Amino acid sequence: MEKKYKVKVNNLFEFEFTKDQITALDTQEIATKHYHLLKENRSFKAEVLTENFLQRKYDIKINSNTYEVAISNELDLLIEEMGLSLGTAQMINDIKAPMPGLILEVNVEEGAEVKEGDYLLVLEAMKMENTLIAPRDGVVKSVSVKTGQTVEKNQLLIEME
Repeated sequence: MEKKYKVKVNNLFEFEFTKDQITALDTQEIATKHYHLLKENRSFKAEVLTENFLQRKYDIKINSNTYEVAISNELDLLIEEMGLSLGTAQMINDIKAPMPGLILEVNVEEGAEVKEGDYLLVLEAMKMENTLIAPRDGVVKSVSVKTGQTVEKNQLLIEME
């Protein structure tokens, strides 16, 4: 499966690229954060004005125009496809199954204190192991599943206080 990226420009335009398409770009770094690009026999000057690597957001100046660019990687696209959102994770009390699968491991019990990012359980789906993590600091109110149990999409797995 080929790696894909979604690029949003100025919150108006969306483009999808594969890793091969990006690698095939004719680019040359001419100075730190300054590039020369050739695309369909046209020459472009590009400069990275600002960068937020963790949020994958950049301000790029191409020729004399500046663009806000947001890049989504495969994980971001999968999270979006499953109907989840990193931005809304702070408000979650109910952890539900993002897809049907088999519970391989339950790492918490009722009353356990968890920190944001702690591993709660492992769900096997589509021959892949998916670790579900705590969306916020809190206390586990109830655990509705056990190891070896099959679950349906949106089934309640863990409830937090």
